[in-house]
Amino acid sequence: MRIRTWLFSAFVIVPIIEIMLFYYIGSLIGIGATIAIVIVTAFAGSWLVTRQGRYTWVRIQEEIVAGNPPTAHLVHGAMIVVGGTLLLTPGFLTDIVGLLLMVPGVREALRGWFVRRLQSQWVVVQ
Repeated sequence: MRIRTWLFSAFVIVPIIEIMLFYYIGSLIGIGATIAIVIVTAFAGSWLVTRQGRYTWVRIQEEIVAGNPPTAHLVHGAMIVVGGTLLLTPGFLTDIVGLLLMVPGVREALRGWFVRRLQSQWVVVQ
């Protein structure tokens, strides 16, 4: 599928899902609790991004000092930025995806999947 189709789908489908989740969860637990969850995930997201970002930055520096290309850590850093952006975006679906991107094992599994998928097409430096 072309990137334009993916982006269009994301910009149309994700907000619709988020609105439906806000409505459903808000009707179950109330508007106050729903808003509180959104605020707490924003604070938790900023804390997680800071913590994971610092850790990844230190690993990148260590790889550079050792004379190794920090490719894996750079990919992890990019995923942390994306995850942090999703956590700061109000919504339940984006929060779940953002939280998953804060887990190092999930990031490594995604990186490994992309490497396997792209190795036949490009030169991939691990």
